[in-house]
Amino acid sequence: MLRPAGRLVPGSGILGAVKKHIYIYSPSSAVRDKAAFRRGVSRLKTLGYEVELDEAALASHQRFAGDDETRLAAIHRAAASGADVALISRGGYGLTRILPGINYKAVVKAVDKGTRFVGLSDFTALQSALLAKTGAVSWAGPALGEDFGVEGEPDDIMEACFEDLITGQGEGTGWRLPASAIKEGATRSVPARAGGIFDIKKATLWGGNLAVLTSLVGTPYFPAVKGGILFLEEVHEHPYRLERMLTTLLHAGVLAQQKAIVLGQFTNYKLVPHDKGFKLATVVAWLQKQIKAPVLMGLPFGHVPTKVLLPVGAKVTLAVEGRDAFLLWGHTH
Repeated sequence: MLRPAGRLVPGSGILGAVKKHIYIYSPSSAVRDKAAFRRGVSRLKTLGYEVELDEAALASHQRFAGDDETRLAAIHRAAASGADVALISRGGYGLTRILPGINYKAVVKAVDKGTRFVGLSDFTALQSALLAKTGAVSWAGPALGEDFGVEGEPDDIMEACFEDLITGQGEGTGWRLPASAIKEGATRSVPARAGGIFDIKKATLWGGNLAVLTSLVGTPYFPAVKGGILFLEEVHEHPYRLERMLTTLLHAGVLAQQKAIVLGQFTNYKLVPHDKGFKLATVVAWLQKQIKAPVLMGLPFGHVPTKVLLPVGAKVTLAVEGRDAFLLWGHTH
């Protein structure tokens, strides 16, 4: 469950006697902010983790973290590392072009042995392909530089959720639905239950970055999930672009097959005068009119400091009571 964690004290032994092993690799864009990379590594070590850096973590070829073969090899080294967590250094772009070359059997073998593959943004491509090809679970969560490598202290909740994952304590997350969503009727199709309670049980949680996910429609790497809970986030995309991508999922029949759509954070865009009132809330209201499933807002996930970790491909329960929403999955291993 989402909890306002206190600051973790360096050297406090929160992880016990055995250090958890984190493998850092770069499957997408080249690391440009080397200072953030170093801060992230230092922070993880301060928290008591054993950090291993892939040999090509700081490689660079054009805009990528090495050429295609280099990044494929990095993914496969991460799978062979035996780490508790394989964590991306950053997102950007690069995974969609190498999806055919990934050894999914090797990744599944690593997952079965306990390695959690964690990331966001461009990492949605690998997560979606893994789910489509194998059904294996991966984790939507932080990246090294963006989250652990910030100047000052990383976000409390993000670190607490990461600790819950790596120690096997995480069982779910919760958040408060925005009051504006209730007022604007974005959840009007939520099934009525006594006391304002409803839940959706044993539904596959999937999704991630909207642009990356949409780019996979019609390919073998797009998961064919029916009766699922689709979560979405995005950054640097104007609401009209968000609506255009949502229409792709709508016209492809994807949205109609879901039991719920859960919207995370949509950040870093700028409205313009000729929008004339067209905004994110407009898109959400439009989306809810297109489908029968409830559209819920406010999930603390996306390109924001406070982010929870989500098991992509796992069976979950979505429960809502008033403005309180919960995604529950229990122990995943």
